[in-house]
Amino acid sequence: MATALVVVALLIAGAVLAWVAATRAAMQAASAADLSALAAADTARGLRPGDPCTVAALLAESNGALLAACTVEPDGQSVRVTTNVPVGFRALGIELYLAEAQARAGAPPLDAPGR
Repeated sequence: MATALVVVALLIAGAVLAWVAATRAAMQAASAADLSALAAADTARGLRPGDPCTVAALLAESNGALLAACTVEPDGQSVRVTTNVPVGFRALGIELYLAEAQARAGAPPLDAPGR
């Protein structure tokens, strides 16, 4: 009976740790996407030097994410980025999946109402 309780407790603890890791990675991916998109949009608008997607990649990396996609939109002032953050247990060398987030920054979309 005691062994069964220990096994159940370990399973619950493992599930909680996996949930915490997934939540943390999702938030990290979202933050990196937001910051990367904002910096890339500033670059696309000429407010800072460089290539928008290179700036986005550097900023994503400095925030612990990988830039999966970067698109400068046709208006030339907006950028859409996608970032990935691995979810797993680094100490054990286990990677479960990639948390993904997308962000867009810049001028309103061309098809926005009132534009």
